[in-house]
Amino acid sequence: MPEVFPRRLTIVNSQIDQLRALLGAIFPGNQFYAKKLQAVQAPQKIANLNQFTEKVPFTTKQELTSDQQANPPYGSNLTFPLERYTRCHQTSGTAGAPLRWLDTPESWNWMLASWERVLRAAGSTPADRIFFAFSFGPFLGFWLAFEAALRIGCLCLPGGGLNSAARLRAILDQGTTILCCTPTYAIRLGEVAADEKIDLTASQVRIILVAGEPGGSIPATRARIEELWPGARVFDHHGMTETGPVTFECPLRPGVLHVLEGAYIAEVIDPVTCQAAPNGQVGELVLTTLGRTGSPLLRYRTGDMVRLAPEGICECGRSELGLEGGILGRTDDMVIVRGVNVYPSAVEEIIRGCGGVAEYQVHVGASQSLSELTIQVEADSNCRDTGALAQELEKAFQSALALRVGVTNVPHGTLPRSEMKAKRWVRT
Repeated sequence: MPEVFPRRLTIVNSQIDQLRALLGAIFPGNQFYAKKLQAVQAPQKIANLNQFTEKVPFTTKQELTSDQQANPPYGSNLTFPLERYTRCHQTSGTAGAPLRWLDTPESWNWMLASWERVLRAAGSTPADRIFFAFSFGPFLGFWLAFEAALRIGCLCLPGGGLNSAARLRAILDQGTTILCCTPTYAIRLGEVAADEKIDLTASQVRIILVAGEPGGSIPATRARIEELWPGARVFDHHGMTETGPVTFECPLRPGVLHVLEGAYIAEVIDPVTCQAAPNGQVGELVLTTLGRTGSPLLRYRTGDMVRLAPEGICECGRSELGLEGGILGRTDDMVIVRGVNVYPSAVEEIIRGCGGVAEYQVHVGASQSLSELTIQVEADSNCRDTGALAQELEKAFQSALALRVGVTNVPHGTLPRSEMKAKRWVRT
């Protein structure tokens, strides 16, 4: 396609210009990167992206964690004096000690601009009323989403401090048109609506904007959410506290996430060889934040496993990188069970695809030095035969993964629920 090269060239040229400005701003004041790049001669003079990836080493979360432990409480990845920073957020800590992250007003505005793109790609306009179904805490995404919606001109409805039933009534009473939450919590709200006899066909919600877990790009999970919320479409998005908002879902291709390449240099590498992964092959996403000058990241290994879509102009007209299937899993989440690589997203697709499951929990144990999976499920209120459900799931795992996975039923209300990232995997 003759259009592809000029459009990609425009993106790359913009990235190079921003990269030079970033490197010029962070050296020599940023102690973390000044020390890390001692061996790189004049990093500010890197001429192109090939030189950048050849000369600049990866940044890992372990390095950042160690740096914060050695230089408490915020670490040394700070380009400016502490007085310049006005925001403090932190990671969830699900994969180790939480990281604290500081931002200047300029870096915050840079991330807000990216979140505005996410909202506009989902179809948000000033006429929308957006309900934020979570309690505001130290996590970055909540605050960014809320403030970006304010900048667009939406009526923003905070749902912190309310239980699920109260949130549902507020969503209906106030004519909410966009719901913002995790995929798991969108399902939970739908189930509470059924328990409380709240009719969601009366809802005006047309968009459910989800993040925090891979479920938004898992077809069976999307289908379940849209079944519970008649007339609504799920839009996926992902980001990280360390990076900010990274992707938004293609409006025309559900399950494909476009990288915000105006804000990031994105690479996909083989996590073992650290070489570039070919299109179509699963690899680890690596990001460089081009505008978060106060607390930058150069070639950050995110741990997110993705698959690059073929290059070219997307059906939506964009030429930004596409990730097929969204975030497929994390490097530290994959479990090898009797020689089979198993990601949590694959397990969720099988379970949601069978239907009839309200909640589930996966137990990973060891038998004779081999990992084994067993799964507990809570049937939903429409399931008439829980024994048949367990058998159906066992057959589905055998068919999809060629694995014997034991499935047991537990009483309703046994398994934990969360409005945040669901913690469904238990390792023993």
